[in-house]
Amino acid sequence: MRVVVVGGGVIGLTSAYHLLKDGHEVTLVDAGAFGAGASHGNAGYVVPSDAAPVPAPGMVLKALRWMLHRDSPLYVRPSLRPDVARFMLAMASRCNAADFDAAFRANLLLCEHAMDLLDAYAADGVRFEMHRQGYLSVYADEHGLAHRVADLATPTEYGMEPEVLTGRELTEREPALLPSLAGGVYFPHDRHLRPDTLMTGLVDRCAELGVKLVDHAAVIRIRGDTRVRAVETTTGVVEGEEFLLAAGAHTTPLARSIGVRLPIRPGKGYSLDYLPAPVQVSCSINLADAKVAVTPLDGRLRLAGTMEFAGLDHEVNPLRVRAIQAAPSRYFAGWQPGSVEHTEPWAGIRPMTPDGLPVIGRLPGWDNAWVAAGHGMLGVTLGPATGQGIAEAIGSGHVPERLAPFTPTRFLSRSGRPRMRPRPTTPT
Repeated sequence: MRVVVVGGGVIGLTSAYHLLKDGHEVTLVDAGAFGAGASHGNAGYVVPSDAAPVPAPGMVLKALRWMLHRDSPLYVRPSLRPDVARFMLAMASRCNAADFDAAFRANLLLCEHAMDLLDAYAADGVRFEMHRQGYLSVYADEHGLAHRVADLATPTEYGMEPEVLTGRELTEREPALLPSLAGGVYFPHDRHLRPDTLMTGLVDRCAELGVKLVDHAAVIRIRGDTRVRAVETTTGVVEGEEFLLAAGAHTTPLARSIGVRLPIRPGKGYSLDYLPAPVQVSCSINLADAKVAVTPLDGRLRLAGTMEFAGLDHEVNPLRVRAIQAAPSRYFAGWQPGSVEHTEPWAGIRPMTPDGLPVIGRLPGWDNAWVAAGHGMLGVTLGPATGQGIAEAIGSGHVPERLAPFTPTRFLSRSGRPRMRPRPTTPT
């Protein structure tokens, strides 16, 4: 079967890899360079323990407080556009315990074999940097720690063996942390990796296996009626029998061009790398109160954070970068990042959905068009399982049960019809 995958980030690449492994002929198309989008400079966390959705109980009030400060972990650019208001209201409606638990469990079931898949990639010749030292979420505030500890039932049920650490236990685990911290929760089975090396490794391996790679080819138009026939790009026409839209935050205009409205909105995040590392840590550390990720990589330390709903805007806000740089001073002894060289701050656009779940499955109204997008901050964690699952669905024509919670049809209108509004396609 000839399959065309649009989008060369972690979802598109893992999907192309698994489709090829399943015996299909695959063409991978991207508007820019492969792996250069949100998959390139993120924190690199592979953390099923933290695979919870963004909408959570108490998030609305917390978000309202954060929005009063431009350097807070969350910023929403004011907008009068109805689609922005609908998205934010829909997200707010999901900030309850029942929806949170259901979404968390759906993500956990999806990524149940995430580590096995990464190990299989490495065994198959995908070359990338990966670390197996676990994941530590630390808290300066007692209330935050207590709240996290109270929510450990689900991770424990799924075999993640969380360890609550306080006082000397915490500093013995990571000596660079301040002894005055409230404590932390350590997940021994989680991992982290350098995401740009995973992207490069997948590109190289896909090329070796025979995937046709078409980069710097923006989609101008998708041809078809109830079946997609081809995608027309700035470098030519790509024909196929099955088509997968996996273009992250850019998936929305692509789907809209064929009449399918998907509520995937861009949420910008930042990162920067210190070379060498100002502090030495062994595992990935989430500075939970500040919402800043600390990732130790070979020869460097990465800081990543913030969620900025500001459209498809890659502009770097220095104020928000400074807030990320300052956050570790509350957690690490002797944090003096000003004396250490760091890379230019990077900004990436995460594809966010109002219910915090990715969108995976067949597009409503189309026989051979599929989607895998909207993974938010969990692209690396959920990517391999998504690629495997969507490849299975496309190959068999039937969506596996583990993908059922992510169906695009959950965004149907009250009439039961897909929310469709055909519009001219714009380059993506």
